[in-house]
Amino acid sequence: MTDTLERLQSAIQDRYHLERELGAGGMATVFLAEDLKHGRRVAIKVLHPELAASIGTERFDREIRLAANLTHPHILSLYDSGEANGLLYYVMPYVVGESLRDRLVREQLLPIDDAVQIALEVADALGHAHMMGIVHRDIKPENILLSGGHALVADFGIARAASSAGAEKLTQTGVAIGTPLYMSPEQSVGDVVGPTADIYSLGCVLYEMLAGTPPFVGPNSRAIMARHAMTPVPGLQDVRETVPDEVEDAVMAALNKVPADRPQTAAQFCAILGTPLGTTSTRRTGVRLSSARLPNVRRTTRQMAAYDPEPEPLAPSRRWAWIGGAAVLLLLAGFGIWKFQAVRQIGGVPNPHDIAVLYFTDKSPNHDLGYLADGLTEGLIAALSGVRGLSVVSKGGSAQYRGHPATVDSIARALQVGTVITGSIEPDAERLRVTVRLFDAGGTEWQAATFEQPGGNSLAMADSVAQEAAELIRTRLKEAVRIQEQRAATSSPDAWAMLQRAELARKQGDSLYTAGQVARFDRYYTASDTLAAAAERLDPAWIDPVVLRGTLSYWRARRALDDAGLAGRMLDSGMVHAEHALALNRDDPDALELRGNLRYWRWLFPLEPDSVRAKQLLHDAQADLERATKLNGNQAGAYATLSHLYNQLSDKTSVDVSLAARQALEADAYLSNADVILNRLFLSEYDLGNYSQAQNWCRQGHQRFPANPSFVECELWLMTMKQREPDPTLARNLADSLLRMTPEADTAFAGPQARVLTAVVLARAGKRDSARRILTRNRDNSDFDPQYDLSYISTFAWLMAGDTTEAFNNLKAYLVANPARRHTFADDPGWWLRGIQNDPRFKQLVGADR
Repeated sequence: MTDTLERLQSAIQDRYHLERELGAGGMATVFLAEDLKHGRRVAIKVLHPELAASIGTERFDREIRLAANLTHPHILSLYDSGEANGLLYYVMPYVVGESLRDRLVREQLLPIDDAVQIALEVADALGHAHMMGIVHRDIKPENILLSGGHALVADFGIARAASSAGAEKLTQTGVAIGTPLYMSPEQSVGDVVGPTADIYSLGCVLYEMLAGTPPFVGPNSRAIMARHAMTPVPGLQDVRETVPDEVEDAVMAALNKVPADRPQTAAQFCAILGTPLGTTSTRRTGVRLSSARLPNVRRTTRQMAAYDPEPEPLAPSRRWAWIGGAAVLLLLAGFGIWKFQAVRQIGGVPNPHDIAVLYFTDKSPNHDLGYLADGLTEGLIAALSGVRGLSVVSKGGSAQYRGHPATVDSIARALQVGTVITGSIEPDAERLRVTVRLFDAGGTEWQAATFEQPGGNSLAMADSVAQEAAELIRTRLKEAVRIQEQRAATSSPDAWAMLQRAELARKQGDSLYTAGQVARFDRYYTASDTLAAAAERLDPAWIDPVVLRGTLSYWRARRALDDAGLAGRMLDSGMVHAEHALALNRDDPDALELRGNLRYWRWLFPLEPDSVRAKQLLHDAQADLERATKLNGNQAGAYATLSHLYNQLSDKTSVDVSLAARQALEADAYLSNADVILNRLFLSEYDLGNYSQAQNWCRQGHQRFPANPSFVECELWLMTMKQREPDPTLARNLADSLLRMTPEADTAFAGPQARVLTAVVLARAGKRDSARRILTRNRDNSDFDPQYDLSYISTFAWLMAGDTTEAFNNLKAYLVANPARRHTFADDPGWWLRGIQNDPRFKQLVGADR
């Protein structure tokens, strides 16, 4: 035991038995103890000796007495206080739960409803304290406890006691009053503070709950406090566009630099939020929603089809359902809004080794250098990604901010990086001028470099950009940064420039297709292929133009859903390019991924009528994709396709699906269909019966993609699991929301599915008659469900409703439509059907009795 614990225990052993240390902060250490008189567990907070000496026993006792008079549902009460062997301590209830800091560390971004609810409850507590003449002075996530779904504010009185001891005296002991990340400008300079200082701090906390980081960060306390005093607050909606206007208004009002410009009371702050003080349990914020394909459950064909098929966001249509009941995942790096891996931090500040390179700006008069700006950007991303010790956001993560008006610090916060690199290119007579700038997470420019190159020497320019950026980073990190030679380098400047033009034409074609201009996208693809072919002629040994041509053919096949002949020709063309690329380098992971995707799509369409050759095609696709991941552990697209392909193999399980999906997101958080990968992770864990993991992926999906109905639907699925308390009212509300979000073309299936899931929840809640009435009216139909997935879900629903006869009728209908699934159920019926696996009727249906 520590000296502090021993000193305290010896003095209060007749009243309390100390068990262990719970934690320590800047002002005190907390111990878990037993209140011997009342037989209850308590938390005893002991001030650090240097702080206790500065405050003194009399001042401490006076301030604690004031705090002890605070009685409020959202204020942690005080049981006792005193002095023991020179130590100052006070006793509080031991709260079963966690601090807001713990939750933020775990989740980083909170659902908007939860964040607002917590802020309202803290404001309620502050309003009560302010009326009693008590200002907290240290509102931060560590001092907000979460228990039973509600917030409790702790440590009233301690910061006030420290403040009254004198800032100069405390500074000499190294004790800080308040926390710079949440401290108002007037408090940071030692001015007299009032209730508006607490409101400012609460605004900082609410900002962090919604944005993932406090409004201002910096390399040290002095820099952070300077930004609080002088830097405009980055807009919340720039980071998270779903934040409602009234929430943004309340936060911005609370974070005004001048105390007189803020809400003067907690009640005024709550009023801006749109909720009167004291009515914190009723508010619910709206979330903008859009349509998306709704997946299903365990190994059904609709689950296999759950994905966004485009390299840029595109609402899927029901056309995908008929293609073998499934669809493929080619996962090029693309649009993303959230970094999957937790941001590394040093002292609460984003790590400068986490870097984002934003797309360079084309400053030419006619904007005809866009291809070069993109090429320099993507070349720099690739070069820095090869530097050990740096974590670089993929080009998909940066692409979402191309031309975006958001400030650098807002982008840094959204991408969760500590360093941002920007650049520009512009003509200057016969030369081209390139400027590279480096910013920290707060938007402060550290350094810039400008150089010029002859207009025709694009390769030299790309090398110069990489070296100049490396030098800027070296200066910032104060450590060596060595750029490695890139795998795909060509010695031909003309070939390199031609390929950048080809890539730009491909992006323009993708954008047109996404915008619904299907007739025009192919013109840009044709132009892209022509340019890539020219690059290939200029450097026949360079593999990148060949892979691009194969990728263009692949996407043409993917978009020829109503023309099997065209799809087949495009797949044949793509295969020629893939084989050519592998002849140049048999170990090129991009070429292997391309060939694997071409083979898998041919199998899925399906374009191979011979069953033996089709089976071989599937296994060849698997071999290509797995080899790509072995050659490059960060081959995100191959991992993502495998997470779909594994569902087609009898020797693979949901564990394999989940692992491949995790590896895809870990390799590149900004995959074009990261929302589908997250949903697949949810479905695979649901399939395994892992409630906590399924809940985790559902929550993460909603945090990243709040407008995606899949992450409303997953809440409905979770309610069918035994670990979740059934709530019929909530189930109906979720089902209604789901139908409102579903495009009209999909409601024929989505409506019956939502009703079946609601019936499961009703049956689990003991309302079996109601469940049966819903199921009786809810019959499957091959017109909208050719694979009879709804019959499979209804099997589970009828079992929950206690009618095994109807359950077997539905299971039979499903297996008639999907005879290949019989062996799956025979090997492992899954947790849905485990209760009937020994029933003779089940064994007969799946062939287990043979």
